[in-house]
Amino acid sequence: MDYGQKLKALMLSAAKQGVSDLHLAVGRRPTLRVDGKLVDMAQEPILTPEDTQGLVMAMLADKQKEQFLAKGDLDFSYNFEDKARFRVNVFFQKGFMAAALRLIPAEIKTIEDLALPNILHEFARLNQGFFLATGPAGQGKSTTLAALLDEINHTRMDHIITVEDPIEYLFVQDRAIVSQREVGADTPTFKDGLRSILRQDPDVIMVGEMRDTESIATAMTAAETGHLVFSTLHTNSAAQTIDRIIDSFPAAQQGQVTSQLAATLVGIISQRLVPKVDGGRVPAVEIMFVNSAVRNLIREKKAYQIDLVIETSLQQGMITLNRSLAELVKKKEVRMEDAELYSLNPSELRILLEKM
Repeated sequence: MDYGQKLKALMLSAAKQGVSDLHLAVGRRPTLRVDGKLVDMAQEPILTPEDTQGLVMAMLADKQKEQFLAKGDLDFSYNFEDKARFRVNVFFQKGFMAAALRLIPAEIKTIEDLALPNILHEFARLNQGFFLATGPAGQGKSTTLAALLDEINHTRMDHIITVEDPIEYLFVQDRAIVSQREVGADTPTFKDGLRSILRQDPDVIMVGEMRDTESIATAMTAAETGHLVFSTLHTNSAAQTIDRIIDSFPAAQQGQVTSQLAATLVGIISQRLVPKVDGGRVPAVEIMFVNSAVRNLIREKKAYQIDLVIETSLQQGMITLNRSLAELVKKKEVRMEDAELYSLNPSELRILLEKM
C-alpha cells in the first residue's frame, strides 16, 4: 500500500467533512470526531500495526522519526498541500504506533463568527495584562486566542510574538508584525523561547500553553513590564485557574506570585463547546474581568468567592458558565440534558432556568 497516498485520502476526507479530529489506532477503522462524538469511517478497513506505522511514518521527516522513536511521542504541525493543516500527536500504545490529528481551519474566525460574547473585544484593545483561555482539551481555547490575536493584527501597529508547540493557526500579517516561533524548529524548548522573548521587542505575546511554573512566571513578568500576554490552561473555571497558578509554585514563592497575579491578570474565559440541537457545536462560556473586587479576592487568597462576583457583575459583561448554558437552553439552541452534562453545578442550572 502507498501510505503517503492513503494518508492524503484520509486527510482530504476529514478536511471536506469539517471534522475536528482524525484518529489512527490499531484494531479499529480510522475515526473522526464530529461535533464532539467519535465516528468510524465505515468505508475504511480496520487498521493493522503495519498500517498505522506506515501512516505515521508518512507524516514524519527523518529528524522527526529519530525524535519520535527516541521519545515515544511527538507533537508537530502538518500542512497537507495547502488544502488543510493539522496539529498532530504521534505516540505508542501497547507497543503500536498511533496518531491523533486535530484539523486547524485555514481561516481564522472572528469573535462574531465563533458566537462568542462581544465583550471579548475589550481584551484585544488592552495594552498590557495577562489573559487566559481555559477549559478542557478540545473546547476551542486556541481558536478563541487566535480570534483575539488576529483582531490585534488587523487593528494595531504592534509586534505579536507567539511561542507554540506546534504552531496552529497561521496569521497573515496585516497592520501588525506577527512572529510565530515553533518549539523544536525555531527554538529548542518552550523555556528557551520564553526566556528570549522580551529581547525581541514584543508588544503582544502568546504562549501556546502554560506548561510549568517557569512559563507562568515569565508570562506574568512580561505582563508586569508592559506587555499584553495571552495563554491557555487546562482548568475548569476562573476560580480554579487562580488557585492552580498559585498552587503550582513552592510555598515560599506563593505570596509573591499571588500579588503578581493580582496585579497582572486582566481576565479569564473558560469555555465548553456544547452540541447544538440542529447539529454543530456552540460555545458556553464563563467570562471574568479582573475588577477591584476580584483583585482583592486574589490578594486575600479567597478565589472561592470569585463565582459570586461573576454572578453579580452581569452588567459589567461578566457571565457564569451556568448562565451561559441557561441562555442557550432558553434560546432552544442546546438541549437541557446536554447543558447539564457540561455544567459544573447542574442543580444550580435548573434553578436558574426556572427563574428565567
